[in-house]
Amino acid sequence: MQDNKSGRLAGKVALITGAASGIGRATAALFHGQGAKVVATDRNEAGLKALGSDADLVLAQDVTDEARWREVVDAVLAAFGRLDILVNSAGIGVLGNIEQATLSDWRKVNAVNVEGTFLGCREAVRAMKESGGGSIVNLSSVAGVIGDASSAAYCASKGAVRLLTKSAALHCARAGYKIRVNSVHPSFAETPMVLEGIARAKDPERVRAGLARAAPMGRMGKAEEVANTILFLASDESSFTTGGEFMVDGGLTAQ
Repeated sequence: MQDNKSGRLAGKVALITGAASGIGRATAALFHGQGAKVVATDRNEAGLKALGSDADLVLAQDVTDEARWREVVDAVLAAFGRLDILVNSAGIGVLGNIEQATLSDWRKVNAVNVEGTFLGCREAVRAMKESGGGSIVNLSSVAGVIGDASSAAYCASKGAVRLLTKSAALHCARAGYKIRVNSVHPSFAETPMVLEGIARAKDPERVRAGLARAAPMGRMGKAEEVANTILFLASDESSFTTGGEFMVDGGLTAQ
């Protein structure tokens, strides 16, 4: 791990939602190692505590709670004086095709994945425009670009995140805020959400093998590989990049 005073994010303050596990957790560890002050939020408070020194501040947060978003961003500003990076990593998935999906599941998935991301972007813009800019990275999915028959609500939610990102990016650019907004689109990565889905299957090994074959590279991704792309977008190395969508999918969407 690098000295916290050096690195690609030295001097920056980053807020990461869904940081207790998976891609969010990998991103928190990577950001901290690259010099950022990391604020980690999640509903899973035990998971947040397990981050240890990889987080400078941990806050319980349900991303669907509008008032809590304001409290969290204000807490970041009170503690560190600024917000430079927001990673909207919190997300859920519920299986169900267009015949099976319930309205309850639809609303639950979209509340977290779409409304949570919208609220985060709105609050981050409020803070970042006052301090001279920043970077917002939204976690979408390959399911926000191509369809999946068994995930109607999830596909819809991640497609919404994809275009919300572009809308926010255009607004911020045209307003002169120097706030960049980009989306990252992982395919099947070895995260708790994906692994739990495999474990629930009737034939877990068959499902795992199928997910690995879905990518031309012949394997599932790793949370750390997704975090590396997020790091690039959060850093000043991507200073002329906004409104973009970045696939981390082993070639899946290139087919």
